[in-house]
Amino acid sequence: MNLNSCASTSDVAATSARAVRIRRRTMLAAGLAIGLLFVSWPAPGAAQNQEKYKVRLATVPMDGGMRDAVAGSGSASAVLTGTRLTVTGTFAGLRSPATVARVHSGLAKGVRGASVAELTVSKATNGTVSGSIDLTREQVQGLQSGKLYMQISSEKAPDGNLWGWFVR
Repeated sequence: MNLNSCASTSDVAATSARAVRIRRRTMLAAGLAIGLLFVSWPAPGAAQNQEKYKVRLATVPMDGGMRDAVAGSGSASAVLTGTRLTVTGTFAGLRSPATVARVHSGLAKGVRGASVAELTVSKATNGTVSGSIDLTREQVQGLQSGKLYMQISSEKAPDGNLWGWFVR
């Protein structure tokens, strides 16, 4: 009986040592997983990546008949945080009060396109333009590739007085 009890004692010791190794490995894996989660989890209040853009507002392309209606200049800045674009700017020297300011998406830089959102604009010949808009993923890609621009229209130039492209 002594032999049997020695064999079972060594079997129990081997099984116990194996169980300890498995527990250690499990604890190490759990600790690593928790550590990775802690490192990759954003801190409370951490800002998302922001992309900054500038806009130089100049007169839209015009023919000789538009000279009495189109004039002025301005500038704006924009910040993209996630998919939210926030725009602030100023303009001056319009020949008639501004009526609307919009963000447009062109097929390429320098090519006109459809309006995608409205901004708030002072209804004056000198003033401010501002607003925040939520862009689609496609519009964010357009912004990043230089296809988005803003345009200010006025009473005498309802199809556009000033425009400028969002550039980094």
